Amino acid sequence: MAPITEVEGRRLPLSNLEKVLYPATGFTKAEVLHYYATVAEVLLPHLRDRAVSFLRYPDGPDGQVFFTKNVPPGTPDWVTTAEVPRSDGPSRMVLVQDLPSLMWAANLVAEFHVHQWRVQNPEEADRIVFDLDPGPPATIVHCCEVARWLRDRLAEDGIEAYAKTSGSKGLHLLAAVRGASPERVSDYAKGLAVEAEKAMPHLVLHRMTRSLRPGKVFVDWSQNAARKTTAAPYTLRARQEPLVSAPVTWEEVEECRSPDLLAFTAPDLGPRLTDYGDLLAPLLDPEHAGTLP
Repeated sequence: MAPITEVEGRRLPLSNLEKVLYPATGFTKAEVLHYYATVAEVLLPHLRDRAVSFLRYPDGPDGQVFFTKNVPPGTPDWVTTAEVPRSDGPSRMVLVQDLPSLMWAANLVAEFHVHQWRVQNPEEADRIVFDLDPGPPATIVHCCEVARWLRDRLAEDGIEAYAKTSGSKGLHLLAAVRGASPERVSDYAKGLAVEAEKAMPHLVLHRMTRSLRPGKVFVDWSQNAARKTTAAPYTLRARQEPLVSAPVTWEEVEECRSPDLLAFTAPDLGPRLTDYGDLLAPLLDPEHAGTLP
């Protein structure tokens, strides 16, 4: 029988706690749950009121990996759900609103992916995101160069950008925005990606064409489409090590000379939160939201 724990009055069965989910380090499911409990205070505000897609990897990254968008079978009735628009019709998805819901979702073993809008108003985006994806031999070091250019370009339009690692090999750039539809934000993001390619043709690519990717940084502007989701801040990723999509300072971005300098695993996040708190907290403050030109 799976052990039962109680979280804020909710009873949760936890399964396979000794299972190794990250083969390179021996990181277990119990450690995954401990990680999410540790970062819950900073993670939950970035999940709250956003429909969550789960990229599940219950047997680790070498096992079956699959997306779950609809409410999974067996979801407790106390987990909040919401009907959200989809191109093929409305769908009911999970909202991770509190610690019990987070720990229930973490027990599924999943990455957390969210939209750039809240369920109360899916017609208005409240974030813009650029997913900077390096094509080898380019690395996150090259992503940092592109991120600095985009940061400065966004600042010209009065939009303040923040950075986090993707938890894989790239970098995410985020900013709070208001008053625009996902389509409008996506168009604006594409325009900046095209500008970046013109400014740095040796380094930047705004098209997804695989054959053009080697040695360049693909600026994926399409993540702003209403239907798309992006890995949430602080989520673990399905990799050989327990890598995290971790917020980083602009000083770290500017000084990055090696990919290892911006590779953070679950054990790194406790000390980073002590030192920095939530570096993405301004994204949650409406007063920091910019308006698209």
